[in-house]
Amino acid sequence: MSTKPSIWQRMGIQDWFLTNNGTTSSGKSKPLTPNQVYKYIIEEFRKSISELSFAERVVFYHEFIICLNPDDYREFIDNKKGILGLISQESVDNFYEILNKQAADGKKVEPSSNKWVFRFVSHPDYKPGDISFIGKLLPDSTQKEENLRVTFIPRQTGLAQTFDINNDILKDFIFYSEGYYEIPYVDIQKPEEKAISDSQRVVLARFETTIPDKAYSGQKLEYLMKADDIVVSGNEETREDNHIFRIPSEWVNTPHLKIRYNRAEDKFYVASFGEKTILNENLIERSDITGPKWSELPVNSRLILNGIIGVNIFKS
Repeated sequence: MSTKPSIWQRMGIQDWFLTNNGTTSSGKSKPLTPNQVYKYIIEEFRKSISELSFAERVVFYHEFIICLNPDDYREFIDNKKGILGLISQESVDNFYEILNKQAADGKKVEPSSNKWVFRFVSHPDYKPGDISFIGKLLPDSTQKEENLRVTFIPRQTGLAQTFDINNDILKDFIFYSEGYYEIPYVDIQKPEEKAISDSQRVVLARFETTIPDKAYSGQKLEYLMKADDIVVSGNEETREDNHIFRIPSEWVNTPHLKIRYNRAEDKFYVASFGEKTILNENLIERSDITGPKWSELPVNSRLILNGIIGVNIFKS
């Protein structure tokens, strides 16, 4: 009588994950702790952003299937009742911190669903300490996917391995209603979306420059930075937007600089598109407008544009 092959044999990775080269463990594997599960979810969420995102668009999973050994699962449910729900909530809180930082860096953060879904499941082939992660963009999606991306940490090595499995393999996992948690998605409010007038905006920094051109001889030009991103441009600039700091001089390229304020770090950064830019006596590498190369811009710094125009930045 033939025995039913395990999930690992059907996936073709039996030797990869669940063998120990002919040796047996001398002791019982320690059960998973809530902190291990929490950190694992956060790590996989960060990893998924780096793998799924493109251009300036941040893409992230909304549904998370976390598979455990049956004994580990029952330990959470029976002896740590409610802990999986708390792990889910704390995970979502950390997701927002990660996404808010992405938005503060100027990335486009938009959800693909209106909720977060966590499903904690078990499988009889998993051993104590085994844990895996499956992410989906759309919870309860009816769309048929050819493969699912799975990250699995086997008990022997403790090292994460990622592979693709067929969607049908999910029928082998045991889903529990008590391991299902659904949390509404809260929109991330970007600074530029706040309905406040320009006069009400907080001044982030103050810029001063003296223009040597005859028409502006001896005049000091001041600009108050109120947007997280501004552009410093020359006399050929035709835009009159509030985020444009126009210096009416032929010695300033159009555009010449892009300056960004990172709220999470409370720091300013600068990218140069002009012919030559000196920051505190150090040359800034020139970059393309489509691919800015950022350098930290300390407050009370002095920028020299094309060896002629001096621009000072002060914290407001």
